[in-house]
Formats: sequence, C-alpha cells, structure tokens
Amino acid sequence: MDAPATLSTGPLAGLRVIELGQLIAGPFAAKTLADFGAEVIKIEPPRGGDPLRQWRLLHEGTSVWWQVQSRNKKSVSLDLRQQEARDIVRQLIDEADVLIENFKPGVMEGWGLSYEELSRTNPRLVMLRISGYGQTGPYKDRPGFGVVAEAMGGLRHLTAEPGRVPVRVGVSIGDTLASLHGVIGVLMALHHRAQSGCGQVIDVALYEAVFNCMESLLPEYSAFGAVREPAGSALPGIAPSNAYACADGWVLVAGNGDSIFKRLMTVIGRSDFANDPALAGNAGRVARVADIDAAIGAFTIDRTVVDVLSALNAAQVPAGRIYTARDIAEDPHYRARNMIEEVTTSDGLRVEVPGIVPKLSATPGRISRRAPTIGEDTDSVLREIGVTPEQLSALRERGIV
Repeated sequence: MDAPATLSTGPLAGLRVIELGQLIAGPFAAKTLADFGAEVIKIEPPRGGDPLRQWRLLHEGTSVWWQVQSRNKKSVSLDLRQQEARDIVRQLIDEADVLIENFKPGVMEGWGLSYEELSRTNPRLVMLRISGYGQTGPYKDRPGFGVVAEAMGGLRHLTAEPGRVPVRVGVSIGDTLASLHGVIGVLMALHHRAQSGCGQVIDVALYEAVFNCMESLLPEYSAFGAVREPAGSALPGIAPSNAYACADGWVLVAGNGDSIFKRLMTVIGRSDFANDPALAGNAGRVARVADIDAAIGAFTIDRTVVDVLSALNAAQVPAGRIYTARDIAEDPHYRARNMIEEVTTSDGLRVEVPGIVPKLSATPGRISRRAPTIGEDTDSVLREIGVTPEQLSALRERGIV
C-alpha cells in the first residue's frame, strides 16, 4: 500500500474524480468510488487540510479516522480562496469525469465553478452536490450538518426510550446515508452518460437521504393520522423484536416471522404460545406483545448471553449480542469476510480499518494506497496539466498550493 501507487484495477478504473468536499458526506462518497478503482484527486487547503484530519483520536497529529476516509485518494493542496487556485482546479475538472462537492449552496457559483460554467468546457461532467437541504427550496441557504438532517428526516424522534430525550445514533449516519445516495446517483448518471454523452448534476440533501429510509413513517400518518413515537429497542407493529436482558448483558431477538415465532416459543419452553392460533400471525402477536416479551425475558434473564445465543442459533432464530469495537475486532466472521484490513500510515503506524463493501465477485475493490499527507500529490498531479517545477515553486511561495 505505497503512497505513489495508482489504483488501476476495479470496475471504476479509468474514472477520474475531483473531490472538493470536506469532513464526511462528500469525502465518504469519493472514498467509496476510490475503493473500486476510480482515481480520486482530493483538493484540500494547504494549511491544515481537511478538518477531518483533526477529528477524534489522533496519532502524530492526524486522526486515525483519516486512514479510512481518505484511503486510495491523492491529495492536492490548493487554496480555493485565491483565483489562481480556482483556475488550476478548473483545469483539473475539465479533464475529470466526476466532481464531488459538499459546500453550502452558492459557494461553487461564487467561485465561478457552477455546473453551467464547468459543463461549457466539459459537457460530460457528472457533478455530485451534497448539502443539508439541497440546491433549491426555502431552506437551501441554511447551514446543515448530519445531526440536523437526522432530526428533520424523522430519525432522531424515534431514537429514544419512550418519554426520554431522543439520542443520536452514535455515528454520522445522516452524512453517510447522503453519501451512499450520492454514489448511487453518480453511477446512474455515468450509465446515462454512456448512452447520451451528456453529464448532469446529482442534488442530494442530507435530510432527504434520511427521510428516504424512514419506511412507513409518512404513509401511516397520511392514511391514519398516526404519528410514530419512540419505542426504545422494540420494533412497533412487528412482534416479537426487542432487546432482552441476560444474566451478563443483552441479546437482540427477532422472532417476528410466523415459523420463527413457533421455533422461538418452543425453545423457551412456551409451547402454549407456539401453538396458540391467535399468535400465528403478526397482528395477533402485536396485540399481545407485552406478554410475549415477558415470556422471552423470563427465559433470558437467568442465562448468559452465550447460552441464550447458543439455544436460539440452534433453533434458527435470528439473534445476536450487542458488539463493541473489541467484539468486532475479535470476531472470526469479520476476519473471514475480509472486513478488517490493515494499513500503515505515513508515519509508520499499523492500524486496522474497515474492509471493502460491497463484495464484487469479478471486479472486487481493494485498498491499494494509504491516506495521503496534505498536498502529497500536488506536484505530480499539477505537472500532468502542464505546471512546471518553476511555476510550482512560485505558487508555493504565494501560498496557493
């Protein structure tokens, strides 16, 4: 995983992506494309770089999160506040297939880098724009972070125990959902371009990406006036599916399939429930979910997590324990699926990172390049567009690169 290596294999080999985003949403989308062979050129400020470099736990001044978010990318340092830097990035975009940005709407236009301007010289350009509220609408100029989008999208209201304050999921799920929607949009736009020869803009709003995953939330309100409320670890309207206390922890049990429910009740010694016609379907079980949860809880409370899972796995009942980072790192299934890989940082730290998702049988993705230092590839990339060593020195003296 050498820094100078170029990712030349994978289903997206030959695709050039310019990443102007920072932090999470835009860079995660670019990372996903890079994992599958796209050449991603990340543009970041010469001083400090992407703020993600300083987020959470650091090693030698750089976040270990950076090793995940920026693997397989090249870093070019450009101060986009200066016109000369914008002129250079315009040259790079003219030779690119995809442009990714996640600034507030209007920033790109203010820099003279609107899609209208860029497509005049590169009509095949696909531009992914990720923002809090989208490029249009009355809220478009509001600052938007993932946590706000999760609330507006309907997710935050549900992530709580009844009557208690809603809590965040624990990761930046709104940003990541928007990133994945953006990747889907890019791939669809590239397919269209292959047929038409024309690029287009993908407009992804963080709150819309969250809202798109909210299942029956809106139709239930529209049809019945029902406002779904927090239910803790339960899954309202689907039974049984909950977290149950064991002697040494918790297990999650999803016994909501009709045949699964019978097997679950049998293994916990409640054949009366297993053979009750009123509980044979989901509607009947929902009506008596408190009784069912109590029966499962009575089975789990005096047993260890290992013993409960052993019994339920043998009965083919979906169940699992709640994993910590240590559990993930020590789990043999993660290892067997290559979902934990090791990289070596620029300062020599060996660190484990998540593997590649999804798994492609014929053209799998791979990690071929560690995350770059700030501006590590500036010289090599800019020389490709005709910038001489003397010009690079002058640009560096003026703080442009």
